[in-house]
Amino acid sequence: MSKIVHPYAHRLIILRDWKSRWFADHKKYCEYLKGDVLIREYLEKKLRGNYISSIEIERSQKATRFIIRTSRPGLIIGRNGEGAVKLKEEILKKMEKLKLTKSEDFKLEIVEIPNPEADAAIVAYMIAEGLEKRMPYRRVIKQTIEKVMGTRGVEGARVVLSGRLGGAEIARTEELKKGSIPLQTFRADIDFKRERAHLPYGDVGIKVWIYRGKIFSKKSEDNKN
Repeated sequence: MSKIVHPYAHRLIILRDWKSRWFADHKKYCEYLKGDVLIREYLEKKLRGNYISSIEIERSQKATRFIIRTSRPGLIIGRNGEGAVKLKEEILKKMEKLKLTKSEDFKLEIVEIPNPEADAAIVAYMIAEGLEKRMPYRRVIKQTIEKVMGTRGVEGARVVLSGRLGGAEIARTEELKKGSIPLQTFRADIDFKRERAHLPYGDVGIKVWIYRGKIFSKKSEDNKN
């Protein structure tokens, strides 16, 4: 039998990098890991609605760097960078509250995503936003997949909704797929994200897969040339 694997974890080192990048001895490892998980959860909750793709954390001996990738950086940065300064202060306050060690140099970087329709996290949030506005779920996923497939470089997309769809008494699953999604191919660039739409009658689970073509190593391309 085949095993179900997480498309991101399945391609770590081969195509993907870790979302937390640091080295620590056994004494600090637990503290760093706990801090990363709690702060990432706090930021995801706080910045919900700002079209966040990912939150990456880098640590060195003297510096800590948070990289927030979003399709709408203006919403976070604010006028004259006031929003970014305020967010930085709030992160430091949260670290103090959680009793996490603060490094001497703390940096917050907000990076814009040039192609949001090809990013699974942003597409999943767009679907959640549509469902929370009480739009018909079939129309939401159909329009979203058409928009994604119309994006340059996208070769396949799949959306799965599960829960009390349309307010039905019995929970069920609805799926829509276009193009191909080769989950077992290592060099296939597949982006995946889970999201929840918070509705009055309960949460609806959303899963999004986006296939952005195959990635070949530069060496093999150079050999061909």
